[in-house]
Amino acid sequence: MSRNDIIVGVDMGSSNIRTVIAQVFPEEEMPRIIGVGIAESVGIRKGVIVDLEEALDSVRESKEKAEISCGFKISHAIVSLGGSQITSQNSKGVVAIGRADGEVTEDDVMRVINAAQAISIPPNKEIVHIIAKNYSLDDQKNIKDPISMNGVRLEVDTMIIEGSTPFIRNLAKCFEQADIEMDDFVLAPLAASKAVLSKRQKELGVILIDIGGGTTSVAVFEENNLLHASILPIGGNNITNDIAIGLRTSIEVAEKVKLEYGSALPSEVSKKEDINLAEIDANEEGLVSRHHVAEIIEARLEEIFSMVNKELKIIGRDKLLPAGIILTGGTAKISGSVDLAKNILALPAQTGFPLPMGGLVDKIDDPAFATVAGLILWGLENSATGRRGMGSGNRMAGNISASIGNSMKSMKHWFGKFLP
Repeated sequence: MSRNDIIVGVDMGSSNIRTVIAQVFPEEEMPRIIGVGIAESVGIRKGVIVDLEEALDSVRESKEKAEISCGFKISHAIVSLGGSQITSQNSKGVVAIGRADGEVTEDDVMRVINAAQAISIPPNKEIVHIIAKNYSLDDQKNIKDPISMNGVRLEVDTMIIEGSTPFIRNLAKCFEQADIEMDDFVLAPLAASKAVLSKRQKELGVILIDIGGGTTSVAVFEENNLLHASILPIGGNNITNDIAIGLRTSIEVAEKVKLEYGSALPSEVSKKEDINLAEIDANEEGLVSRHHVAEIIEARLEEIFSMVNKELKIIGRDKLLPAGIILTGGTAKISGSVDLAKNILALPAQTGFPLPMGGLVDKIDDPAFATVAGLILWGLENSATGRRGMGSGNRMAGNISASIGNSMKSMKHWFGKFLP
């Protein structure tokens, strides 16, 4: 196996770090999953590294497990970017067409996207993605790809996604010390959307809600454009903490109770049904009401979905997305979570599973693997266009510099357009 045949995705989650190795075969449309490694996230809180050494150990453990499962040594990877420090803003770029005959070239597209990033950015922030939503060529609006068309004036409407410079530096340093070259950073909800959303859903209008351990990622699409992306500082770990407090038990036992007995709909759980904690952990004793556990879960999920609804109201899309809600992440597996999302957001809802691939498909056929599966597809798209490490579609991009000691100017920022 050569490096060019291999795509590696690493999802830096707040609960688990998931590493997936895929092999690309020219005669097959989808890659084959050949290695999977999962390690508990230590040193990471709400998607942000808070202890570099502990985070490094977690990355190495996940990497080694994936390597052992397939016998291939990882040297490069595409990495998810999360954390509530991610922000976004809209921007517009305008340029004159360079050629005398008015035909739009790739250089014109590069220049107009460059013009769109000429905005004020706080000194502790840097651009992660510039996503071209649509182009205008003179009086022609809503153009998806203007190359080879003719005109005089080219405009682009973009969404600029920014990340914290210290956070990105720490993440880059972590992977450098783990001997992994980063091909790309990809915002977590954008990666997940590649794995679970169809083109039809993106055209109609859809919201992806990825409930991770420490954060909840949101991405809204309409007319095949990304309208909104955000990361909320609340996730499945908050539910676990609430259960631990409510039952006066350990975090470990609370997590098992959530996964094995949890429900988001107390109305469907009998008040007479009890959970024997001694069956979960020999050091625990006593019975607890499963109905009470469901009430705790419902309260926290209501809070999460209410925060999501506020995001939809900001962009004027609450109750107005025909393709509804696609729920991913480990918390999406809690019984009743889909129905609760329907009730609170007043939209159709379903659980999102990654697109089927070859190889060890049973290992990643899980809503919790949506982001890392999307990273693999992101890499597949770029390798197909000869742009390994260059982002998505026609994106212009660059990798983070291998030398963290250099100034941030030595890091190659990526920019370009994201094609859903």
